Amino acid sequence: MKVKIFIILIMLSTVLLGQVKITKTDQYVTAYQLFLANEINESGEPFDEEIGYNLDDLDPMVLNSPDSISYTLGIENYEYSRYQLGTIVSRSGMGLHLMWGPVIMAKAAMEDSSFDGSITGTPNGFNEDDELVKNIMYFGMLSNHTPPKNPWPQYAEFISGNPHLPQAVDAANFTTDFSTLRWDRNLMDKTLNPAAMGQSLMKQYLWAQDMLSAFHDSLDNEVDPSSASPDSAGSPNFDPTNNVFYGGDGLDGFIGQVLTAEGINKMKFIINSLAYDGTALGAVDPATYNPANGIKYFPHKVAVTEEAVAAGMPPKLSTLTVTDASSDLFDQLSLLWGTLNFKNMMDPDNNSSSAHSAYHHVFDGDPFPPAAAQSGLPGPFDLMKGSSKVIFLNLKAMHYNDTAGTFVNTSNLNGGNVEEGNEISTVNAGYSLVMLAKFIKEFVGTPLETMAMDMLNAQANFMLNNLQKSTGGFYNSYTIGTGADANPENVVSVAGAIRGLYSAFTATNDSTYLNAANTAFSYLITNYYLPSQKAFVTELGNPSATYTPYNFAVIAGALREARLVGNNSEAPMIYTRFFKEVANSMQLSEGGNTGETGNDSDGDGIPFIPEQADGLPPIFAPEAKLDLVTGVENNVVLANKFELDQNYPNPFNPSTEIKYQVPVSGLVSLKIYNIIGEEVATLVNSFKAKGAYSINFDSGIYNLSSGVYLYKLSQNNQISVRKMILLK
Repeated sequence: MKVKIFIILIMLSTVLLGQVKITKTDQYVTAYQLFLANEINESGEPFDEEIGYNLDDLDPMVLNSPDSISYTLGIENYEYSRYQLGTIVSRSGMGLHLMWGPVIMAKAAMEDSSFDGSITGTPNGFNEDDELVKNIMYFGMLSNHTPPKNPWPQYAEFISGNPHLPQAVDAANFTTDFSTLRWDRNLMDKTLNPAAMGQSLMKQYLWAQDMLSAFHDSLDNEVDPSSASPDSAGSPNFDPTNNVFYGGDGLDGFIGQVLTAEGINKMKFIINSLAYDGTALGAVDPATYNPANGIKYFPHKVAVTEEAVAAGMPPKLSTLTVTDASSDLFDQLSLLWGTLNFKNMMDPDNNSSSAHSAYHHVFDGDPFPPAAAQSGLPGPFDLMKGSSKVIFLNLKAMHYNDTAGTFVNTSNLNGGNVEEGNEISTVNAGYSLVMLAKFIKEFVGTPLETMAMDMLNAQANFMLNNLQKSTGGFYNSYTIGTGADANPENVVSVAGAIRGLYSAFTATNDSTYLNAANTAFSYLITNYYLPSQKAFVTELGNPSATYTPYNFAVIAGALREARLVGNNSEAPMIYTRFFKEVANSMQLSEGGNTGETGNDSDGDGIPFIPEQADGLPPIFAPEAKLDLVTGVENNVVLANKFELDQNYPNPFNPSTEIKYQVPVSGLVSLKIYNIIGEEVATLVNSFKAKGAYSINFDSGIYNLSSGVYLYKLSQNNQISVRKMILLK
């Protein structure tokens, strides 16, 4: 009786404590919010398809159908990610307006004296407003889509701002008129930061590459790029008579072009205006750059002063002032993430997919310039390739310690000499592996590939030798000459290591890195994940979890790669439960594309934008807390026998939970067989640390019919088999 009462009290305390509470809403940090958007984008539709779901089965108005995993990945992850991008680059106004972007200004300067007012109808002494509208209208024609009203397209994002909307949202028109979605410009930190611009650049790529990967006709029917083109025969120029337009549909084509234009203007601005030699800001020439002849890098913070130019026009950049001259590793990795991927998209020699067939028509001179190899003049591809090279060379010159074989978090220039820091965080070490793996693919066959591969191997080995603990976990950081940080392990340290080591394996095919990543994944689930509460502890031993866009992003990336690379079959269910419990509580509002049309029409508890009581846009809460009950799970983990429990419920339809425990760390297999002994599903086939586990078996994923099934747990020479009944 006492045991039952104890269990009831524990369950009651879980209910009372297990509620995510938003604790901060007044500071939107661009780099971290977009970092989250990038990781959950990759954990969205691409992840959904990769693990076997059909996106055609999804309906945003039918919550958790065909099941919770598919819906969470294919609808919620993808759409929350999309909200972030639209909010920051076209609605909030938190950055420098595209009207004053370097490409737009250069084009405006080439127009004749009669151009002013020829597009807008109002001469005002400036060509830039007419030039921008001309470009936007042209994108609309190429995609057969009407542009929205009152957008704020921008080419450089500010570091942070207060996201509370200073006016009520126009419920009837906000999807086509963005004026009521603008933030208060007086509450923005008008500072440029490479991580903010880099993470937004990566997100711009993710959507542009998806949206411009196909063509469509006037009825928005998709057109295969291999069978037709928007271009005239034998010409890169658009043919308005052949009923083929850019993008998978009208909206995709328009947004994809705008995002690409923003990304090109951004990198042109960074290369031409934000390169710092330790004394002054200026330009760096990617074609000739060699850090040995004088380093030019992108500093951590550059303050912006703006000036008003004319009524009805956005303010224009006036001056730039370096306020933090340090070079930050996360900054540089963020920029590199975006440039490498845009390089891949724009590459004229890349014929790896049907999507690239479509991209070739986008970057052939109309609507965007071709590569220098085709025209003799540098184009967007050369810009992204050259920028990637500059960032990589600066990473090596300023952040890589050759002797220790690791990157460091920060460095500075003093009199032209590098003053390198001596600390590396585990998360930064992990993500440096992610970027190096991508860099190696994009620069294969060049001397830079070999250089990057050597650095990747050294960094991965440094992590295993200096950052990994004997328990399988990871220290938060390491200081060269001093040793590892002694503070309690943060969940991001383990998750960041997982993310990086899986990337190291994909780049090298070295099973040492794969095994280390799988060991770390088992450690993460055993020590940080609480199944009954569907949440992660964020600091080992601390029952009060604090969630931010940053740590959620790192966890999301680790769980996704644990399934895609490590083949840990339980990862999608764990991620789905965590997302439902935490992300859905931290998503502040949403709009029509997820099925939300008002009064919580999609039933997920997230308010419609016009109904958000605090006037908050569709972003992630900057901070939230969850008080966790950790005692039950921690006691279970100490179990020391090989055991397979009876599934519950049984009979079941369509899903059931299977619990098991293993007495030693090692390779564990859990498989499902039909009654005649044919294998129908593999639930687990990976390294597991000693402990107890729970996994959900969803029969709907495998299209199983009613009947008796066997499930078998194996480790070393031990085997346990039980029966279960699927009853539809």
